[in-house]
Amino acid sequence: MIITKDTKIVVTGGAGFLGSAVTQELARRGAQHVVAPRRREFDLVHEADVVRLYETHRPDVVLHLAAVVGGIGANRENPGSFYYQNMVMGALLMEHARRAGVQKFVAIGTICAYPKFTPVPFKEEDLWSGYPEETNAPYGIAKKALLVQAQAYRDQYGFNAIYLLPVNLYGPRDNFDPKSSHVIPALIKKFVEAVERRDEVVEVWGTGRATREFLYVDDAAQGIVLATEHYDGPEPVNLGAGFEISIKDLAECIARLTGFKGRLVWNTSLPDGQPRRCLDTTRAERFFGFRARTPFEEGLARTIEWYRSSR
Repeated sequence: MIITKDTKIVVTGGAGFLGSAVTQELARRGAQHVVAPRRREFDLVHEADVVRLYETHRPDVVLHLAAVVGGIGANRENPGSFYYQNMVMGALLMEHARRAGVQKFVAIGTICAYPKFTPVPFKEEDLWSGYPEETNAPYGIAKKALLVQAQAYRDQYGFNAIYLLPVNLYGPRDNFDPKSSHVIPALIKKFVEAVERRDEVVEVWGTGRATREFLYVDDAAQGIVLATEHYDGPEPVNLGAGFEISIKDLAECIARLTGFKGRLVWNTSLPDGQPRRCLDTTRAERFFGFRARTPFEEGLARTIEWYRSSR
């Protein structure tokens, strides 16, 4: 479906990090009826609020981006609540979208859904070949349930739900709270503050040997909107940048870009998380023409500048 100025769209999590980039991308493409419900208005873990959301806004399209999520520390501290809230929110939103006659439902999954020891690069067909990495398994499995629901609803009801798997995101407006942030904002905060305090040492979690792939948030938003317009298939689709970097190299890069001249100390008593993460992005390019555009260091520099200027 092509988004027009008259298409009514609900973006859950639309005021958040990824959501705000998606709403901006929708506006750039001419959408004039985009609603980003806030939790104080509609708590999507409660069925009555989900029903009221659909009755109030009557969307043609739902982009479900909302998630209760954090980094390794937050995942370890909140496995039950992360599982429950993400599972219930997704199930209710898709079920009541079906009942309300929504034309298309776009479910955003997570790379945390992949098995701990997935062959690199991760291919979508490997999604069910093992159990996720333990620290984020409850969150990953709750989000992966959306794929099962989407495929089941397509089979039984002819409901057009698609499922996208973005890799780790980064960029301006990210979450920099040390209790719940992911690795890039956590490192940026550490190094910027170390420079300001003239610290000689910064401690980093783990061994530094784990690898990750990172997608700039505006690129992710473009991929999601392209899929919304041009993809209607049952298969899950990765959204990634197609490269892999070790946490050690990442930390050293952020140290250099922030001007930190001191020493990095690795706290190996803390976990690395999943050993490697890098996506096969063939399907996204083949199915709806998506390819990431932002060079990694350029995206990091923009993110550091935003953090420095907006604190």
